[in-house]
This record gives sequence, C-alpha cells and structure tokens, in this order.
Amino acid sequence: MIKKRCGWVNTDPLYLRYHDKEWGVPVYDDDRKQFEFLILEAAQAGLSWITVLRKRENYRKAFSGFDFQKVARYGKREIALMMKDAGLIRNRLKIESAVHNASRFLEIREEFGSFCRYAWQFVDGQPITHRWKSLSELPAKTPFSDAFSKDMKKRGFKFVGSTVLYAHMQALGMVNDHLTNCFRYQEVRRLCKPPRLVGVGR
Repeated sequence: MIKKRCGWVNTDPLYLRYHDKEWGVPVYDDDRKQFEFLILEAAQAGLSWITVLRKRENYRKAFSGFDFQKVARYGKREIALMMKDAGLIRNRLKIESAVHNASRFLEIREEFGSFCRYAWQFVDGQPITHRWKSLSELPAKTPFSDAFSKDMKKRGFKFVGSTVLYAHMQALGMVNDHLTNCFRYQEVRRLCKPPRLVGVGR
C-alpha cells in the first residue's frame, strides 16, 4: 500500500526521509537541534528546502556540528572560509547572521536554562495540532510565530522573521502541520504529549 504524504514532499530520498522521520517531531530538550534549524531555516529564505537539505551535511561540518558555543567564537577567518565553501549557500548576510545569532543563543540559554525552554513558552509548552486537509490551508506565519519573531528580534537575533520562525516551529514539532490524510499526522500526534515545560516562562 502506498503511503499518503503531505503534498510538498517529492520523491527525493532526502525529502522522504526528512518528512517521514523528522518534520513535526517535537524537540523538547535538544538545543543543538534548535540551533541547527535556526541556521538552516534562515539559509533557506528565498530558496527551496530541498536545496538546504542537500547542503545540510556541509553546514554540519562548517558549523562544528552545530555546536553553538564553538560557533559563537567564530571570527572573520571562519566566515571567510565559509564564503569560499561551495557546499554552503554563500550569502554573506546569512552566514554572518548565523555566527551573530550563536552569541544571542547563548544569552537565551543563560537566562532560561535552555533554548528549548525559551522557545516552547510561545505555545504554552504544548504542540499545536492543526487539522489541515490541503496545502492551501497551511499558513506562512501565525500570531504564535509573530510573537516568537518579535521577541527574538528584540533580543538581537537576525534573519528571524515570522515566516522563518513558523517554518522552524513546524520542523521542530511546536506545531503539527502534517495534513490529516498524511500517514505521519497521527504518528506525530501521538508524540505530542504535554512536556514538563508547561508554564515555563510565565
């Protein structure tokens, strides 16, 4: 039997694996994963997601396995090397912002204990499960991502517009935006148990 998937997925094995194993799975306690997707979602702005997926391992190498503490210490030398790396999206603003954001990321961790704890407060600690039946229903942003974006900008982050952050929320399971006829919809829904982060940040 052929599995029904969300309509944005093509037949590329990278896309299939990402959709079937990662997209929408709640990430409650992995700050490195949070940092990875802040970098990747910002890199994707204006491009297709499959372009980013194909360069993901190159980003992993260039950004020290997405170790935010190491990236926060990057300087002009590391940025110059990345600008010469054909395995990355060589947009200076995006690369510089990723390095800049690493320091802001550490500040969040210092204040909240973890970036996950900070991020999940914008959905009251629990994933939002939607019931979309077609791709045309999916929003590009929501009041939740608006609030997330506004707060991050206030804290000095760059490339964190509401659309970028809604994609981040979708990827890391803060919302379940699998279509209701997708085989992953119920699977992901079962993973969306209220975490111990409920009420944090209030």
